[in-house]
Amino acid sequence: MKVLTLNSSPRGGGQSKTEWMLDHLVVGMQSAGAEVEKIDLRNKKINYCIGCFTCWTKTPGTCVHKDDITQELFPRYIAADLVVYATPLYHFTLNAEMKAFIERTLPILEPFLIKKKNGKTTHPLRYPHPDAVWVSVAGFPEISVFDQLSHYVKFMFKNRLLAEIYRPAAETMMGRGREM
Repeated sequence: MKVLTLNSSPRGGGQSKTEWMLDHLVVGMQSAGAEVEKIDLRNKKINYCIGCFTCWTKTPGTCVHKDDITQELFPRYIAADLVVYATPLYHFTLNAEMKAFIERTLPILEPFLIKKKNGKTTHPLRYPHPDAVWVSVAGFPEISVFDQLSHYVKFMFKNRLLAEIYRPAAETMMGRGREM
């Protein structure tokens, strides 16, 4: 299995609880035989989607921006069987870096609409969508702090969402003896 992990924490160097959880998950996936590639989005040049729809019309499947998403990350994204999205909880959902990445995956869709058997309208896929796992941490002690993020990922990823791994009270994770 080919796994792409996306870490959107702005912190590194042992300071990110998001990264700490993700690193433990990566070790587990690798020990189970998965081929895992970890990407720290903080180290990548990611332009915001400008809604020009060039990726749908003029250059189908390819974004107009010539940044790390177009050149490197989007091809890895569509080649993955599974994508692990790791984000700290910001204002009860994902942070801006992860949102920018997700918005830039628009070229995965075709520009026209179809009506599904359940009566809902959707865009057909240009490329197969990888399955998804979401990882997030928060300082609040209640698990309910993740309700909005959970609602968002369930809406966005539907039957491709394999797991949600959320950790409240994240400040308690990094104590003595908890290093990898």
